[in-house]
This record gives sequence, structure tokens and C-alpha cells, in this order.
Amino acid sequence: MSTTVIRGGTVVSADGEAAGDVLVRGERIVAVGDVGAVDGATEIDATGCLVLPGLVDNHTHLSFPFQGTMSADDYDTGTRAAAAGGVTCVVDFAIQQDPDGLASGLEVWKGRAAGTAHVDYGFHMAVTNASDGVLRDMGAMVEAGVTSFKLFLAYKGELMARDDDLAAVMERARDLGALTMVHAENGDLVELYVGRARAAGQTAAVHHALTRPEFVEAEATSRAARIAEHTGAPLFVVHVTCEAAAREIEAAQARGADVVGETCIQYLTTSIDDLRKPGIEGCRYVCSPPLRDRRNQEPLWTMVRRGVLESVSTDHCSFTDAQKARGLDDFALVPNGLPMIQHRLAKMWDEGVRTGRLTPSELVDRCSTTIARRFGLESKGAIAPGKDADLVIFDPAAPRDYGVATSFMNVDYDLFEGETATGSVRTTLCRGTVVYDDGEIRTQPGHGRYVARTPRRVRSTGATGGA
Repeated sequence: MSTTVIRGGTVVSADGEAAGDVLVRGERIVAVGDVGAVDGATEIDATGCLVLPGLVDNHTHLSFPFQGTMSADDYDTGTRAAAAGGVTCVVDFAIQQDPDGLASGLEVWKGRAAGTAHVDYGFHMAVTNASDGVLRDMGAMVEAGVTSFKLFLAYKGELMARDDDLAAVMERARDLGALTMVHAENGDLVELYVGRARAAGQTAAVHHALTRPEFVEAEATSRAARIAEHTGAPLFVVHVTCEAAAREIEAAQARGADVVGETCIQYLTTSIDDLRKPGIEGCRYVCSPPLRDRRNQEPLWTMVRRGVLESVSTDHCSFTDAQKARGLDDFALVPNGLPMIQHRLAKMWDEGVRTGRLTPSELVDRCSTTIARRFGLESKGAIAPGKDADLVIFDPAAPRDYGVATSFMNVDYDLFEGETATGSVRTTLCRGTVVYDDGEIRTQPGHGRYVARTPRRVRSTGATGGA
């Protein structure tokens, strides 16, 4: 069994930071602090660096079929990029394939990931039709370690679920100790506004956002929260983009409902102005819900700091310029999604910690610890004896240029091309094995394993520290 000691760094947890060493044997952490001499150990010098628990990205779409194409990153390229960004576990979305069951969808996605991932992975199950067979099958999913179920209130005619489906899934998830998640946009109104814009010849990329105004997200968030409150089910609202939707979550929490949410790094760092860029540049920024006016960013940061939005993910769903170009003349044909999985930590450090919006411990909490706890990843999210040795050595004084030249994502552009991060990931370990080090991937595809998650009911009105 291999032994590794990470020495000289500052160990950052969700409830504080302190100088110390981390001792790893095999795949687990066995000691934190002054561990002394260890015979035969591999030594990693972390002097001047922060040692963080591996980040968890609970919102990714790898090998994802959508809008007539497939997302550009598979479980090989996507998890390479994840490791380069300090991510040691992703929770991806499997999509229901059978109108009367969920098992086939899980098997399809497990097959795509098996033998290809570099970091660990789990799955949410997206439900598009809550038939009796599907509701029964939710129990088998929980037994298989899939303990969260997502419904889309958008994408009418493709993925969109009705309110009766939403309520039925919430009730079943509640009884199983599972979590319901929603993509909150009013799909009926979006379809109406998109049709009007196309008929009027308003087809540039910016109209993707203009046909999805903030109120359609806020309305759907409020509706889902009210249904959750009535059923007594926990609810997690994904990718909150604007203050109006976040306020609906805050209001539900004030009523005592078990409702929380996340935002994504793109909503904190990019805006609708990027959609106004000409040609393919604007198409690169098409995602749903869409990018908003910059006036929403500071309120979102405030909600993250306060824990109303308890975590920050990426909603990574990458498409190449050739794929995005399908919608050059019609925004409705642009595949929705942004390449972000590699950039969350560096952007959270520069835009969150260095600006004083968050402490390093709050960054760890919102990007690792709370996510692991919320989604039943019991061995992840903290640097403590018995936990998986998922560790990131982050050097706050090692700048790294953004761009295609330094990106592991399988796209031919970088949304932050030309910018420079003030700090960067030096080394990423997943279960004690170095996956990424000094700009290179060290593992072979297949190091990453499927992680079965634990069902739980965590009633929370905000993010908290601790493991």
C-alpha cells in the first residue's frame, strides 16, 4: 500500500485553515497535522500553497445527447479538465430512456463512463415522464446509489415535465429519502416568446436571453418551491441565474420549506453582453437559463455568501464552434451549454476570495463540503481521517493563462481566452493517486470510479461549515 505525505501547506477546511501535513495511505487520509517522519513515504512539498479537499462538481453533462448533437466532452476529456481544475468527483446527469422505467437510462450512462473517467463520478437521474413504472423504479435507483432526481420545467416537447409529474416525483423522492432537483424556467412561456422572436426575424444569439426573461425563471422557481412546501419534499433548484429567482428560494426558506439552490460560475462572471458579440462568438455563450445583466452578479454573490444559494457548480456542457454554428442564423438552433469544468476554482479564487466576497473556507464549503453533504457523498468533501484522499494543492501565487493552449476541455475556444488567473492548481489527487500535476494528466482512463451515494434528508436554510 502506497504512502504519501503532503507537507508544508495550509490545510483549508469549511470551518477554518491551519498549517499542517496530510498523511495518505492507499486511498484514504489517515492523519492531518504534524505527522512527523514517515518511512518510505512519497513526499509532496506544498510550501506556500493551500491544500484543499477535492472539489465536487454536482452539475455536469458529459457525453450528453442534446438538440440533435452530443456534447463535446466525454468522460475521458471532461474528467481530465475536471482534474486540471481541482475537481475530484463529478455528479453527472443520466436521462430517462424508457417511458416506463429508469434502469435503462442509468445503464446507458454508466456504460459511457466506465473505463474512461479519470476522477470519480456519480449520477442524478433526469425524469421526463413520471409513469407508475418510473415512480416504482425510483426505489431501485436509490438502492443503486442514485439519490437525486431532476425534472426540467423547460424544453417543451423534449424534456419538459408537467406539474403533476413534478409533484408525483417529489412525493416519491420524499418517501425514499431522496432529493428532487428542478431546472426552473416556465417552458410554455419560453416557447411562446421564442416563436414570436423568430417570426419577427430576431434570430441573433442575444435573443436566446431576451426570450427567457428573468420572471420566467422566478415564476418557475416559486411554483416548484410551493409544490415542494406542500408535499413536504426537499427541493434543490439548479443553476439560479438572477436575483429574482434567488429571492423566491429565500422566501421559501423563510416559510420553513426545505428548499435550497445553487448558482454556476458563469452567472457570476459573464453576462448577457457576451451574447451580443458578433457571429460565432455570441453563440458560444448560449446556455439555459441564459446569462443575465451584470446587475444580478453582486446579489448572487451575496446569496452564495449567505448560503441561500448553498453551492456553486458549472453546468458544464461543451460544444465546439462547428456545433454552435448550427444556430448562426437562428439562436433556437444553437446547442445550449458552456465549457466551464476546468475554470471554477481559479475563477472562484479571483472573483470570490481575492475580492473579499468569500473566505478560502467559504470557497471550500460552497464548492466541496456542502455539495458532498447535500448529495450523499460520504467519503468526499473534507480533509479528515477516513475520508478519500481527494486533495488539491492550489498555489495562489502561480498565475496561469486561460486559453485553448492550457485547456483540457474538448472545444476549440476558451470563453476566458486572453485572461490570466492569479493562482492555479499545481497537483490533484483522487483517492491518493496523482491525476494532474504541473500541467499534465498522470492517470490512464478508468482511474475514476462510480460512487454510490447515500440517501439522506438534510434540512438546511443555508450552507454551513464542517464535514
